[in-house]
Amino acid sequence: MENREDLNSILPFLPLCLRSSSLFWPPPVVEAFKALSQGPHYSNVNSGQVLFLAIFDIRNSLSLPDSSISSAASDGFALFFDDLITRDEAAKWFEQVVPKLADLLLRLPYLLETHYEKADGGIVKGVNTGLRLLESQQPGIVFLSQELVGALLACSFFCLFPTSARGAKHLPMINFDHLFAYLYDHFDEKLENKLKCILHYFERIGSMIPVGYISFERKVIALEHGTFSFPYPKENFWSQSSISLCPFKIFNSGFIEDHSSEAIEVDFANKYLGGGALSRGCIQEEIRFMINPELIAGMLFLPCMADNEAIEIVGTERFSNYTGYASSFRFNGDHVDKKEIDVLGRRKRRIISIDALSSPGKRQYLVECLLREINKAFCGFLDHFKCHQYQKFFQDASFMGSQHDPNVVGSSRHSEVYHLSLGNPSTSSQTIEETLASQLLRNHEARYCSPLGYQQEIGVVTGNWGCGAFGGDPQVKAVLQWLAASQALRPFVLYYTFDLEALQMLGQVVQWISSQGWTVGELWNMLVEYSVQRLRGETGAGFFSWLLPSLKSHDIILLNISHNV
Repeated sequence: MENREDLNSILPFLPLCLRSSSLFWPPPVVEAFKALSQGPHYSNVNSGQVLFLAIFDIRNSLSLPDSSISSAASDGFALFFDDLITRDEAAKWFEQVVPKLADLLLRLPYLLETHYEKADGGIVKGVNTGLRLLESQQPGIVFLSQELVGALLACSFFCLFPTSARGAKHLPMINFDHLFAYLYDHFDEKLENKLKCILHYFERIGSMIPVGYISFERKVIALEHGTFSFPYPKENFWSQSSISLCPFKIFNSGFIEDHSSEAIEVDFANKYLGGGALSRGCIQEEIRFMINPELIAGMLFLPCMADNEAIEIVGTERFSNYTGYASSFRFNGDHVDKKEIDVLGRRKRRIISIDALSSPGKRQYLVECLLREINKAFCGFLDHFKCHQYQKFFQDASFMGSQHDPNVVGSSRHSEVYHLSLGNPSTSSQTIEETLASQLLRNHEARYCSPLGYQQEIGVVTGNWGCGAFGGDPQVKAVLQWLAASQALRPFVLYYTFDLEALQMLGQVVQWISSQGWTVGELWNMLVEYSVQRLRGETGAGFFSWLLPSLKSHDIILLNISHNV
């Protein structure tokens, strides 16, 4: 195995052994999986209680300490499989699904070896795609087959991942023991239904292994100049931007995950990927991880996000339908994912995880907090691959407007080249610089086969990010996301308000701003001015009311009529 550095970074977090460059299960573990693969008539594993005993024995064979698994997990397994699901469902699980999962686990060493061979050869030429720890401040991408993801999630279900080193690396929990333990200790129907989503996923892959791929990318905007990454934008970068605001469409009902065409779908994330998905959480991010369980695999090797980072996951399949939210969440049957497949074998489902400030209170109106939030969203929305190529070619730090001529950022000349280099080439006569930028873009696409599948029509689908439990101002957060998406040259934003009262005027405000032809810089400056007044106590109004003090009721009616037409 050539890719030893990648393997060495992740090996402490895998349950496998390594000898002479080969991965393997210890012999007692192999025998246990072989017994399980032959069904309950051979293994005698026909109940939740016995299943956990089998898991406990396998963990002992891997020398995993008893203290690393929740003490109530055994009771949770017994409660779920022996009491909460029907006898027919339990029979199907033990007779059909558990043997398939055991077979998949037996194949895990082979799947990983094959993965590293392909990663060494280059799934994407010139880009390292091997499974490894994608540590903070280290941008990178990992490509995993859906079959390998299934095997890794089977390890999570069997609680086989070592946990002792995860805290030191700021990694979230990955085994399922806490989920079963919480089910027993704090019984709640939402927890039962979260498990039903996960079991449905295992049933599906047990009947037919998916053949696609999933990519997990850590995206970073550099905190200092000089590193080969997009630099962290300062305040004057935003205040002097001449980029036009992109179209912004509003939906008062519906869900981000139901959007049919390809777009960036925002995950209102915790800084620890997945948040409470494997514990008691059941809001936007956790629900997404239940209906697209392959997202959970990223929790294995992606440490928590810093303020200048985002995580993009492309290719996960949706397996479940659901109803409700939080305590009312319920599994609602099978979902057939009809998303198209890209040239790299991934479903065209792009999920961006960005974590907002938690409980920011009044400090969210400080310029540094506004910058934190807009740069977090910008990091997620930006196409980093193309941007890196652009920067490498021009080596133009003045674009960021940090310590150089601020007029360069706002100039139409520089804006034109920025648009050109990120995928909006002009068909009119070009300068030498523009021609070279166009050639660079073509060379980049030819070399990398568009590793992130970038297309101009890929916009942003989002909603009330950082609001609700996180306590953000919905009006400010909506505008910040619009600014970030526009600056990242995304062609549109589709915004789901979930009928939030604070956003009732959003449509009118968006239409009014658009009619004024404002740039990103002009809207940012208005937002900053409002925030300063809010901090000083000079206004207690929401941003929308503050922005449009002269918008009378009849104007709103006229705008509504115009909008509907």
